[in-house]
Amino acid sequence: MRINARPRERLSAWLIQDDDGQPLGTFALRSRFDKARRLAGVDFQFRDIRAKAATETGDLAHSQKLLGHRNREMTEHYMRQRIGERVSPLR
Repeated sequence: MRINARPRERLSAWLIQDDDGQPLGTFALRSRFDKARRLAGVDFQFRDIRAKAATETGDLAHSQKLLGHRNREMTEHYMRQRIGERVSPLR
């Protein structure tokens, strides 16, 4: 993980890409995610992001559509009852 990232010079159709604009493979993505987690001192998994996204909408119907659920009960399973303190991005 580079702290002082240089601006990208190449355009690419890939949302998640390496420095050369090529798609980032599963292993590379996982490796970078684990390193970022370790450096940040946090403990969560990819799947936790799904629940976080559902909870942050604040609207059950919107969350249900976002997660692609057919029934409300499944969406309620993903939504968390506790919402932590909201903070602003550093940049």
